[in-house]
Amino acid sequence: MHLIPFISVDEVPFTVSRETIMSTQGRPLQQGRNDVGLNELDYGSVVYRFQDNGRLEEVTMQVPVLHLDKISVPFATLAAFVGAHDTGSFERAGFIVSPRFGLAFDPECPSWVTALAPHCLDTWRAL
Repeated sequence: MHLIPFISVDEVPFTVSRETIMSTQGRPLQQGRNDVGLNELDYGSVVYRFQDNGRLEEVTMQVPVLHLDKISVPFATLAAFVGAHDTGSFERAGFIVSPRFGLAFDPECPSWVTALAPHCLDTWRAL
């Protein structure tokens, strides 16, 4: 995953529409509504989650190595990296959430990482 926090994931901007994802990625393997009320487009290797109004909330994918600008962080060291570089990080529901880097991940569930839109950090804090 090449992440520019709150801007883009693998060159897909957080301003992208559901329709654009479907036109560029094709038909998802699965689509539906998740337990927190987001609409998912599941392509197997990547899952896009949208609000009902079409706004992109999260992008989840398997990330053996996270690329942040010129820094590469293997998933195995991601928790330590976030702990050392984001004093505002917190844990919710088994996930480590990093407001600085705009991501959430379960260190016990290698190697899935969720990139977050800035407006959904409050939802994670409220869990």
